[in-house]
Amino acid sequence: MAAHERPGKSDEWYTPRYIFEALGETFDLDVAAPVDRTYVTTPALGFFTEGALTREWRGFVWVNPPFGKRNGLEPWLDKFFTHNYGIALTPDRTSAPWWQAAARRADGTLFISPKVRFIKPDGTTGESSPGTGTTLFASGTRAANALRHAAPKLGVYYPKAA
Repeated sequence: MAAHERPGKSDEWYTPRYIFEALGETFDLDVAAPVDRTYVTTPALGFFTEGALTREWRGFVWVNPPFGKRNGLEPWLDKFFTHNYGIALTPDRTSAPWWQAAARRADGTLFISPKVRFIKPDGTTGESSPGTGTTLFASGTRAANALRHAAPKLGVYYPKAA
């Protein structure tokens, strides 16, 4: 488990602007936004700051869920793939059962390189990169096209396996 993922550490790590710029998309909804969005750069029209797993998601969604709890990503990814329209950011845990399940369901997968230095709640960039890399999963054709478009700037893209 990476230092920023240890239980008791903050789940408040925001996606840097360059990722959104590479994707070239505006989202209808950021489903895991903090209450204070001063340093959040998500290009979204709406934001859920609580209760996202029990609320109805609408439109093209951005999902950067809390990473901290063991197996905590599974409910987020289940809801994401059921919604079937958006992009989800997760740590690269390629041997984890939840990651394997997500990769099978994704319409495209992008491995970001180099490791992402996330934004802290005070607006500063983390001093070091996390212990693992970052994956973007696409759900739907629009999302897969966005990942393919972003690949030259962000990393390596893999389309859905046949």
